[in-house]
Amino acid sequence: MKLKHEVRSRQTIDTITALLENGIQKISVIIRHSDRFYPKEARMEPFMGLTDEGKNFALELGRALPEQPAPKLFSSTFGRCIETAYLIDKGYTQQHKTPVSHNTTSEHLAPFYIKDIEKAIHMVEAQGSQCFIRNWFDNNIDDTIMESPEKTSAILSQYMTDRLKQLNGNEIAVCVSHDWNIFPLKEFKLKLPHETKGDVGYLDGVIFYEDCGRYFVTSFQSDPQPV
Repeated sequence: MKLKHEVRSRQTIDTITALLENGIQKISVIIRHSDRFYPKEARMEPFMGLTDEGKNFALELGRALPEQPAPKLFSSTFGRCIETAYLIDKGYTQQHKTPVSHNTTSEHLAPFYIKDIEKAIHMVEAQGSQCFIRNWFDNNIDDTIMESPEKTSAILSQYMTDRLKQLNGNEIAVCVSHDWNIFPLKEFKLKLPHETKGDVGYLDGVIFYEDCGRYFVTSFQSDPQPV
């Protein structure tokens, strides 16, 4: 079966590796979950798990992570994100024979910005997801339905920099989330509109890091930008 989105685990790994090779020691990355099933009814959206291919992609990403720094895993409360984090853990452990701490779930990595799920679902069905996202980013959706996109981006940026501040030595924070959490970071922090830069692929990442006491954000599509 053809994948619905591209797999961008290699681009995520390459970006992390380049930062490590340049001497960066504190990194936190927010990535989209792996390839998953899609529902026939929008209301089933939160309950869809990973496909067999998606499970393999997550395992492979875990195997591809460098041995050091070791991953410290966080995820959305949605099953497909928990499953992705678990399989990244298994892939890393199989490759490096080193156990990692258990995944920690966080509402910040879930769709916290949706205030009225019923109305949001109806609007997505009527407009299509890409048009809905643009209307959200242009502040054309009432804030009783969706949190302000700029505030959403700021909340996510703060969450990711907090992960940096709490890292011990030889750790990288790997945070498994959703494309709709990553879209606002790309739009407002990296100036990467989805209409020209494309969808957020499976295991596509936005990477935060500390350098000389300052915080930056980057991706494979962008030069680093100050947070």
